[in-house]
Amino acid sequence: MADYFNPTVVEPDIPDADMTPLERLLLSRIFETEQCDGMTYLFSELGPSNTIYLSRSELAAALAASENVTSNTNTFVKDQLAANEEDADEIELDITVSGWHFLLQDVVRRSRTIPYMIVKSAFTCSKMRPDGFGGVAMLITADEVMAKSTYDLLEEFEAKVRGSQV
Repeated sequence: MADYFNPTVVEPDIPDADMTPLERLLLSRIFETEQCDGMTYLFSELGPSNTIYLSRSELAAALAASENVTSNTNTFVKDQLAANEEDADEIELDITVSGWHFLLQDVVRRSRTIPYMIVKSAFTCSKMRPDGFGGVAMLITADEVMAKSTYDLLEEFEAKVRGSQV
């Protein structure tokens, strides 16, 4: 069996003051983090988590501490809390559909020092499989999330070659 990995780095480091308590909590569960001089470096050696589990009380406390800021992150968490049973102690947040980039975009929208964020990910595999290698680059602004994978680029190159052969 092949194991697939998605090592990822986020640039630049984020000033802690630019994140709400809720964003800080979620990002610390999606990525690994390192703290230095009031800044948070986000990365993942194996790949960002698409599903995270949090206690209802921890999630509700972070949401309450972040309510003074309008954000997609707050709306997402409110929807997730409403979708779970009220007596559930643990909340599963599935971000496979929405992706985690909206959290970073919320930070960029409010930041006075970060005009955009760059996310770089590698696709690797424990076996030599054609679908197990490549990468993706993403640029996140307040208004747009732009991304291209090596697969996208190869499709463009192949289309260009096919077009020149017609």
